[in-house]
Amino acid sequence: MLEDGDKGVILQRDKTTYAVAPHIPCGVVSPDKLRKIADVAEKYNVAALKITSAARIAIVGLREDQVDDVWNDLGMVPGAGVGLCVRSIKACPGTTFCKRGMLDSLSMGLKLDEIYHGLETPGKLKIGVSGCPNQCAEVCIKDIGLVGVKSGWRLYAGGSGGVKPRLADEITRDLSDDDAMRLIEKIITVYKENGKAKQRLGVFIDSIGLEEFKKLIL
Repeated sequence: MLEDGDKGVILQRDKTTYAVAPHIPCGVVSPDKLRKIADVAEKYNVAALKITSAARIAIVGLREDQVDDVWNDLGMVPGAGVGLCVRSIKACPGTTFCKRGMLDSLSMGLKLDEIYHGLETPGKLKIGVSGCPNQCAEVCIKDIGLVGVKSGWRLYAGGSGGVKPRLADEITRDLSDDDAMRLIEKIITVYKENGKAKQRLGVFIDSIGLEEFKKLIL
């Protein structure tokens, strides 16, 4: 039996079938990839196609002997759905499409995805990028997040959902794109060098104190 993460699978409730979720950066998908996913789902008569909270499309209800063939047919790489790594970068449409967008969150999210998706970290880590204070990318519960306003990016860190939810702390504001990227790199570096195994970023921040964390970052 495959374990969660092996070949990109997630074991399902029945303990016998699996789901896989191809990586779809920031949820932006082309028609040909949508057709490919639909064709594969029909070919293997899957139980369901489910759009996930990470803006991926999970193919649900596969037998173990089908997994390799499914990935070969898809020709896509798995999304980092499990493990101690950067799981997902969620981005709203921002100024690319949304009338409320103040900054280009989609382009920023895609840049971050290219750099960090799947990167090993002490605990699971999720990133959100919202182009306005409405926070459609749920920055307040992301480990690292950006919120766009007219004066620049606001940077947040330490948010999480789960059994012990934690709202993200504002680290700084009025950042350019380059400054935001630089500080996110700094946060991840500090976290990788000092965080304990399976410790979420918010827990790490609480362990040293927010002001000390800011000193390490800024």
